[in-house]
Amino acid sequence: MLRKRDFLKATATLAMAAGLPGGAEAKAKAAKPFVGNWDSLVEGYRAPEWYRDAKFGIWAHWGPQCQPEANDWYARNMYQQDQWQYEHHLKTYGHPADTGFMDIIHAWKADAFDPDVLLDLYKKAGAKYFVALANHHDNFDTFASKFHAWNATRVGPKKDLIGMWAKAARARGLKFGVSNHSAHAWHWFQTAYGYDPEGPRRGERYDAWKLTKAMGKGKWWEGLDPQELYAGRVMPLPDGFTDKLVAKKWHEDHDGQWDENPPAANPAFAKQWFLRCRDLIDSYRPDLVYFDNTGLPLGQAGLDITAYYYNAAMRWHGKPDVVVNGKNLPETHRPGIVEDVERGLRSGIQAYPWQTDTCIGSWHYDRNIYNTNGYKSASYVIQILCDIVSKNGNLLLSVPVRGNGTIDEKEVAIVEGIASWMSRFSDAIYGTRPWKVFGEGPTEVAGGMFSEGKTKPFTAEDIRFTTKAGALYAMTLARPASGTVTIKSPITGSVRRVEVVGAPQPLEFKQDGTGLHITVPESANHEFGIALKIMGEGLV
Repeated sequence: MLRKRDFLKATATLAMAAGLPGGAEAKAKAAKPFVGNWDSLVEGYRAPEWYRDAKFGIWAHWGPQCQPEANDWYARNMYQQDQWQYEHHLKTYGHPADTGFMDIIHAWKADAFDPDVLLDLYKKAGAKYFVALANHHDNFDTFASKFHAWNATRVGPKKDLIGMWAKAARARGLKFGVSNHSAHAWHWFQTAYGYDPEGPRRGERYDAWKLTKAMGKGKWWEGLDPQELYAGRVMPLPDGFTDKLVAKKWHEDHDGQWDENPPAANPAFAKQWFLRCRDLIDSYRPDLVYFDNTGLPLGQAGLDITAYYYNAAMRWHGKPDVVVNGKNLPETHRPGIVEDVERGLRSGIQAYPWQTDTCIGSWHYDRNIYNTNGYKSASYVIQILCDIVSKNGNLLLSVPVRGNGTIDEKEVAIVEGIASWMSRFSDAIYGTRPWKVFGEGPTEVAGGMFSEGKTKPFTAEDIRFTTKAGALYAMTLARPASGTVTIKSPITGSVRRVEVVGAPQPLEFKQDGTGLHITVPESANHEFGIALKIMGEGLV
C-alpha cells in the first residue's frame, strides 16, 4: 500500500501532467485526496467537461428481472399475493414457495445477446455515453464479482455482461458507465421471506425462508447460499396475517420504506456492498457510476466508495474525470456529485450540471407495453432532450432489453427515429451550454422527480436555446406549421446570419420589435422540429 506522502506526490505529478487549469494552486487542490465526507466531495469535485459536452446517453437496465417480461420490481412483487406479478408467476412458473426468484435467474440465459449490434444502433442514435446495469434491488451482480457468488458468470447467462458491454462501448468511442441499485436489497427483498395470507397455501413461507446452502448439493445451485442472494431475514412478514391487503399495508410500512441507512440488524450487508462496488470500479474503470439512491447509499459506505472512486480516477486520469449520480440532493451537496432526476424534468436553468434518467417503457422489459404500443415516441425523446440540455442537463435514456438480450422491432424504430433527428441537428446539443434563458413558448414544464406526464404536449411555439462558440441555437419542439419560425425572446447584439443546423445555406430573416422572424424552407423541416443556428455579434 502506498504511504500517504507517496500517494500525494504521485497524484500531484499526474495532475500536472494532465495540464489542469488554474495554475499551481488548482493543481494542488486537484491532487488532494478525497475523503468520505460531503465537504471533501464538494470542495474537490466538479462535473467533467466530457460529461457536460456529451448531453445524451443510453442505458441498458437489464438483468434477470427482464426474463419474465412482466414489468418492474418482479423479484419483489412475485412474493406479494396482492400483486399481478404474483399471479403471473403462479401461472407461468409455479408457487413462490416452490419456484422462487433464484429459479428465474437460472432460466435467464441471455442467449441472443450481442452488444456490438446494440451499441452500433445506440451510437447511430447519437449517444455519447452508455450505461449498463451492474445490479438491481434483486441483489444479483451482472459482472464477474469477486465478492458475491450470485453473479452472471456463475449462474444464468454465465457471462461477464458488464465486461462485454464495456468492451463494445469503448470500441465505439463511447464513455462507459454502470448503475448500482443493490444498496436497497436488504429491505426490498424481504417479501421473499413472506407467505400467502390467503388461499390453499396460506401461511406457507416462500423459498427464501427455508433454503440453505447445504440444500443445493446435486442441484444447479450447488455451492451457492440462497441467503446471500435474498439478503437475510431482517424484517420478514410476521406470522398470522390472513388478509392480503392488510399484509400489503404491512410491507408498505416496513420493508417498503426507501431506507438509505445500513441495516442495523445486518451490519455485514454494508461492508459487503462496499467490497462489491469497489470491485466493480477496480475491474471495469467506469466513467460513470449511477446510484439509485437519495444522496449516496448506506450512510458512510456511500461516501467512502465515492471518495474511493474519485481517488481512483485521479490515478487513472490525473483528475476526478468521472461522474457519480445520486438523487434528491440538497443544494449544498450538488457540487459534489451530479444530481439525477428520475423520470422528471426541471422548470428552469440549473446552476450545476444534472441528469434526467427515463425509459421509453418500463425499467424492466414489459411485454404488455409492446403489445399495447405503449412506448414513448422518438419525437417525445427529442423534445425532452432539447428541454433538458437548455437547462444545463443531460438525458440518460433506457431502452428495455428482453431477457434474451435483444430489443424488439418497435424499440429499434424509436431509436432510429431519434437518430434521424440527431444526425441532422445534434450540433445544437453537443458541447453546448445554456443561454440567458432556457426557452420560450406556451407549455409550462413541471419539474421534479417523477414529473413525467404532468406537462402538456409541446408545440412548435415552444423553443429551447443553447449556445456554443459564440453562436445561439434555437430548437423548436415540434414541426413548424408554417414556413416561419418566430423567436420572441430579446436577442441582444447583432444578428448577421441564420442557418438550419447542418445546412450551411443562409436563411432569410427579419428582426423587429416583435422578435426574430426566420423563413425556413419546407425541405429543411423535420417532423420532430428543427434546430437553427443564429450567428452575429454579442448574442451570447
